Amino acid sequence: MQPDAPWFTVGDDAVRLLRDGAQAFPAMLDAIGRAQSEILLEMYWIGADPVGACFRDALAARARAGVKVLAIHDAVGSLGITPAWWKTLTDAGGRVFVYHSISPFDPRFRLERVEHRDHRKLLVTDGTHAYTGGINLASPWLSVDEGGAGWRDDAIEVRGEATQELRALFFRTWRKLSGESPPPDARRLARYHTRPVWVLASQWRTRRSIRLEYLTRIRQARDRIDIANSYFVPDRRVRAALFHAVKRGARVRVLVPAKSDVPVVQFASEALFDTLLKHGVEMWTLPDAMLHAKTAIIDDFTMIGSYNLDERSWRKNLELNVAVEDAAFARHVRSWYERDLGSARSIDRETWRDRPYISRAFEWAAFAMQRLW
Repeated sequence: MQPDAPWFTVGDDAVRLLRDGAQAFPAMLDAIGRAQSEILLEMYWIGADPVGACFRDALAARARAGVKVLAIHDAVGSLGITPAWWKTLTDAGGRVFVYHSISPFDPRFRLERVEHRDHRKLLVTDGTHAYTGGINLASPWLSVDEGGAGWRDDAIEVRGEATQELRALFFRTWRKLSGESPPPDARRLARYHTRPVWVLASQWRTRRSIRLEYLTRIRQARDRIDIANSYFVPDRRVRAALFHAVKRGARVRVLVPAKSDVPVVQFASEALFDTLLKHGVEMWTLPDAMLHAKTAIIDDFTMIGSYNLDERSWRKNLELNVAVEDAAFARHVRSWYERDLGSARSIDRETWRDRPYISRAFEWAAFAMQRLW
């Protein structure tokens, strides 16, 4: 692993930031190759491409060696993946479930579930090593030189007690899909965290809620709020919390893609720029590469995961973030955030307000329809 991915000891855990597929893919493949007893994979997007095939074949190799391999992929995110594509793994003894099939010929198909997706990106090996973040197993996360799109993204690797929480979250989803009880050694995910590294989830009505954690941390922020988010369309309460943070004297910076891979979300996000800038929120856009990270550094607190600050992540998706309460790790992640800002463009409010009226029309139409996408 490159020297700029150092480990940080935080309580009973060790964590490190992995940037882009260049760091995350080798680390994840190494963990799969070293697994001795169990591999759990829950992934929104597995590409029917060389990256997806590489991971599938690595999983199959461990299954042939007697390792229990369980995999979940989302039906929409992994649209090109079929049971035949998985045959290498299933023939080796691995098991695969698709989350909320969209095929009306599938006996598991339910029309009311079509909008609800599994947007998580999770790998847990042997209950001791875990990876999550925004990075999917697909070619866009390869560098341009390797035939990919060079997407800018973050992942976090965790070793220690927090991996058991991630394992517990995987088995919650596995139980819903398979009807099977978790293994006897799988822990329950407690309502409240007790350690400085812990797991947050969407659609969770307790202190484990990602949205609640965002609101709480923003409202408590003293000095700095730095957010990188690929689909940034925050609701009214989140926007109000950011505005009050600025009034208290905190510096608030938000980094978004200059050109999104989902144009309707780009327009909806840009519909809010003027209001955000008016209230003192600094908006930055990253050109050249698609920014897909979902990272927040708020004072000495860090969150990395799959959660976008938009309607879909809040209300419709299964999401997963890892939270870390540690000043040293926050400084490290923020140092890389600063490097991204060095390649980004700051949005000036006066210049922004001069944009064409046709652009404004598209923006507000997209924003008004956000609950439909």
